[in-house]
Amino acid sequence: MARLRGPKGCPWDREQNHRTILRCLIEEAYEFYEAALDNDPAAMCEELGDLMLQIVFHAQMAAEKRRFSMDDVLRSISDKLERRHPHVFGSAVVKDSGQVISNWERIKRNEPHNRRRVSLLDGIPAHMPAVLKAFKIQKRVGRAGFDWKDTRGIFDKIGEETGELRAAVRSGRAYRIRDELGDLLFSVVNLARKLDIDPEEALALTNKKFSRRFKGMEVRIARDGKKLERMSLAEMDTYWDKEKRRDAKGDGR
Repeated sequence: MARLRGPKGCPWDREQNHRTILRCLIEEAYEFYEAALDNDPAAMCEELGDLMLQIVFHAQMAAEKRRFSMDDVLRSISDKLERRHPHVFGSAVVKDSGQVISNWERIKRNEPHNRRRVSLLDGIPAHMPAVLKAFKIQKRVGRAGFDWKDTRGIFDKIGEETGELRAAVRSGRAYRIRDELGDLLFSVVNLARKLDIDPEEALALTNKKFSRRFKGMEVRIARDGKKLERMSLAEMDTYWDKEKRRDAKGDGR
């Protein structure tokens, strides 16, 4: 990377800065995420390499301005792992993973750059995708005891929010509909957290399932010499149900 960024290196690489390639880091992380969901080792290996490239790229740009180097990055994470695992690298004793998490959070709160935080919610990235951010918010307040006793309360809350959304839709006021829909989505994410399910992963898998079935339906329709855009909804539903049954058998469900 130093050579690519050097005087005789690549013009494109030399032109970049932290902000111009920032989206690449996010995109590569999502590409690895998808490869992992597909359980594709070859793709996972490749995408981890692409992700590593972005990390090295940012570290090299920082080193050029004498801010920090790749060595500093690795030393920092190594020190952090040792500091937050006193039961491995020190004399602390833990009885289960729950205590490990409690210790991790306590140690994290006492680190110098975290002492300035006033709220439990401070430090959550402002630009984190909304579903992931809702999940993180709920996990943090849940650990503090601000939580439902069990899923029954959340199901009741979802029912309540659904009723409020229906009322908002009847009102025709866009801002109310948006707010109530947001409340409903927040409650559904909270249910996922309580069930110990990653809502982002659950929705990602459903997206893949829907896409797979829709593409299968398109193939069946084309095979029958028909065009999707000229079919009625009832006709499409018939093909959809057939594809859904076929796909469910293939999934073993």
